Amino acid sequence: MSTTVTGTPAARTTRPRMLRGLTWLVLRQHRTTLCCVLGLTLLGSLWIVYQRGQLNDVLAAAGWPEKSVPLPVVGEGYSRLTSLLGLLPGILAVFLGAPLIAADQEQGTAQLVTTQSVTRRRWLVAKLGWCLLITLVACSVLSAVFTWWWRPHRSVLPSHWMDTSAFDTTGPVLPALALFLTAAGFTIGVLVRRVLASMVVTFVFCVAAQTAWGMYRPLLGTARTLTYPLDAPLPSRLEDAYELDRWIGSADGQLYGWGSCAEATEKATNACLQEKGIVNNVFEYLEYDQMAAMQWAGAGILLAGTAVLTAFALWWASRRSL
Repeated sequence: MSTTVTGTPAARTTRPRMLRGLTWLVLRQHRTTLCCVLGLTLLGSLWIVYQRGQLNDVLAAAGWPEKSVPLPVVGEGYSRLTSLLGLLPGILAVFLGAPLIAADQEQGTAQLVTTQSVTRRRWLVAKLGWCLLITLVACSVLSAVFTWWWRPHRSVLPSHWMDTSAFDTTGPVLPALALFLTAAGFTIGVLVRRVLASMVVTFVFCVAAQTAWGMYRPLLGTARTLTYPLDAPLPSRLEDAYELDRWIGSADGQLYGWGSCAEATEKATNACLQEKGIVNNVFEYLEYDQMAAMQWAGAGILLAGTAVLTAFALWWASRRSL
């Protein structure tokens, strides 16, 4: 006699996910982009570390800082690096921000998702939050690593502290600028609703915004003025300063344009100086010790712009058909 033993099969166990629901869905949808951004962040950080090591070897061989070194002491690697860091906010805006919502609108994914149990506002918050978070993490890491290289070696690097290649790629400016342009990108995508058109408009906006930012940058600091004798050499403290303007002035404080007495002959020039009583040079400038405050002030303005654009994108998309 045979006996058959029957039983229920063991229940299949599944490992719980660290991320669930809408967060998991958004990351799953954009996993390729996430891997690319994180990979570029890692490679960029390693490149900066390598370049810093190369620079330290060159400086050690030259006996720096005890001995002066000819400028510049870095090759094309530094210029390429600063150029890529300067382009990074625009790249993220065009290729990450602009298609974020526009692609879902164009392909119909937005209509599909919002017909499920997830509300439209919740879906938008998850999408925009993910986009801003990955932008913040990537640019903060690269900015921190580059600042770690640039700050102690700035005197032997070819960039002046007010140059775009230094001011906009160190401290809080790089992540703040990237967040602002990325927010502009997905806002444009919400309005335009087509991927290619959104990317083109975002590119044009990034060029215009970064040009305007470069013109506005000197206004972030309070100008300082130094007066010194007309025939004296430029004071050493001004060698690292960023010049805003300069004049020539009389003893009673009246200022004249730098070329006011640029006459054809030295005799005529001296006569002009004597007639107007000009005895001083007046130099208006910004100093390096103002850089940190200027960067934080600029970052605050950019973050405020990011908040406004994000709020507008949420408001517009939650009240218009997707």
